[in-house]
Amino acid sequence: MSRPNRSVCVYCGSRNGVLPAYVSDAQAVGALIADEGWRLVYGAGDIGLMGEVARTAQGAGAETFGVIPTHLEKREVGKRDLTTLVVTETMHERKKVMFMNSDVIVVLPGGAGSLDEFFEVLTWRQLGLHQRPIVLLDTAGYWQPLLALLDHVIAQGFAEAAMRDYITLAPDVPALARVLRAALS
Repeated sequence: MSRPNRSVCVYCGSRNGVLPAYVSDAQAVGALIADEGWRLVYGAGDIGLMGEVARTAQGAGAETFGVIPTHLEKREVGKRDLTTLVVTETMHERKKVMFMNSDVIVVLPGGAGSLDEFFEVLTWRQLGLHQRPIVLLDTAGYWQPLLALLDHVIAQGFAEAAMRDYITLAPDVPALARVLRAALS
């Protein structure tokens, strides 16, 4: 099977979080990916926001590319009915395969795993290893503390101010749609 023209990697929680807006935005992102004819690249879980994005995208006809390490297949309820499923040995391999099969990175609310994925692609961008857009979907202001931390890191001299230029903040799904259409056109 040939690789689709455009693939959106989505990092997000394996839990739903406390706000209903997290779930509704995850579903809206899945629908957006399908409506635009893009492929979803994600962590292959069928729980939490991951599952919401995937089930919605898949239900609307999107191609789905999931990557899960063997040790998380049970914990994250590995989704077996994807267009493509890759099972890796390690988390590092998972992140690499997801990244290598995507054109843009979108980060929805999530926990330590989502932060790990975000910081890895941000670091790679800072080091000049890629030019892919990195977009934070700021559902209900979720990412504001992270942005404040990044501003603090810059203010304290541990990163160049240009680091903030590597991140695009989308306050809602319509704004995310505009950013993705521009990036993937």
